[in-house]
Amino acid sequence: MVIAVDGPSGSGKSSVCRAAATQLGAAYLDTGAMYRAATWYCLDQQVDLDDEDAVAVAVEELPLNISTDPQHQVVTVGQTDVTAGIREPHISEKVSEVATNRKARALLIAAQRRIIDKEGFIVAEGRDITTVVAPDAQVRVLLTATAEARLRRRGTQLGGTQNPEALKRQVLERDKKDSAASNFTEAADGVAVLDSSDLSFDETVDSLIGRVQLTREARV
Repeated sequence: MVIAVDGPSGSGKSSVCRAAATQLGAAYLDTGAMYRAATWYCLDQQVDLDDEDAVAVAVEELPLNISTDPQHQVVTVGQTDVTAGIREPHISEKVSEVATNRKARALLIAAQRRIIDKEGFIVAEGRDITTVVAPDAQVRVLLTATAEARLRRRGTQLGGTQNPEALKRQVLERDKKDSAASNFTEAADGVAVLDSSDLSFDETVDSLIGRVQLTREARV
């Protein structure tokens, strides 16, 4: 079973999907981390992010390894552990330039599909999982929340280190840029909407797991 979850920045995708995967005993794939790792690598290699072909070449060469253990996420590029580094604000502000690169995106989507196929039972989250990466997933959910809730959550996640303008750049403006490559603000046909604005973390996780259980029961 593949559980595909899309949603905008700050909607809680990563934490909710990790918790759900842990409870379900499933693998977990954070596709956003793959784009972030690609961005880290391009910056490390001093690749011009405006050069579409150069970015695509860098992504093709990217020596990326990403764990699928929901309780122990590790992302490495070559021998370098970038698990924490890819969450830095300067990566957040540049990742859209890689995510909207058509050639680089195609390479990363192919890599994501290979991971999903290999794992079999997995919760995969991102921005185009329900529509492009795994449109045939048995469970397809758009996890969303109001802009206010998403800004508040991301601010808390960053420990209050970002001012309001920086947060808006990392959340709202990034969503606007990324929406040019994928539609993650509206649910496609067959995709259920889970609005977490007024739900606690545990309630959101329970709601996602409930959808998985309903699908399992329907298949019996």
